[in-house]
Amino acid sequence: MTTRSAGYEASPAPAAARGLVLMLHGGAERGRGPDHRARLSYLRMLPFLRALPSDVLVWRLRYRYNGWNGADADPVRDLEWALGQAAELRPGLPVILVGHSMGGRAVLWGGGGAQVAAVCALAPWIEPGDPYEQLAGRQVLIAHGDRDWITDPAASRRYAIAAEEAGARVTYLDVSGDGHAMLRRARHWHCLVGAFISAVLNGDPTSPLPC
Repeated sequence: MTTRSAGYEASPAPAAARGLVLMLHGGAERGRGPDHRARLSYLRMLPFLRALPSDVLVWRLRYRYNGWNGADADPVRDLEWALGQAAELRPGLPVILVGHSMGGRAVLWGGGGAQVAAVCALAPWIEPGDPYEQLAGRQVLIAHGDRDWITDPAASRRYAIAAEEAGARVTYLDVSGDGHAMLRRARHWHCLVGAFISAVLNGDPTSPLPC
């Protein structure tokens, strides 16, 4: 089996960054192929960049493999590597994780990292038994389209309740009329992410999101 290394694409750094946003795109249940930037799941995350505050660093994670791969949970391992890079290169800077689909599952699993301040999971892939205790003390936004036939909105709602009971500060939002690709109401999704990150960095994460 070919051994690959994780990496990230960094957006231009602001003069004085208030936070680091780590973005994780979707992928497959199983797959050992390379993670190409031409994949639609990767490209779908790019428009979110325009909605983010101007004073954040953004790293777009590049996975070693294009799949979750069972107990290996490869995207989580890649995220842990990226958080290690953040600790080395940007110690003390609040990290906000943003993930879609498989990436949404990964950011929830990896949301207990010491530098992680908040987690934003969009249409996440949730399975029974997925951990949530690691999110205690974190601000968490989970948003799911009610017409998503790829991942299960009901599973996201159950996970949100469990995480909140475990001590996370959770906001769960149904996105009416949209599906897994977040295309029908794209501007709404982008606004949610940008507003959530701004609220976290402004110290007002419980304020209603103006979207």
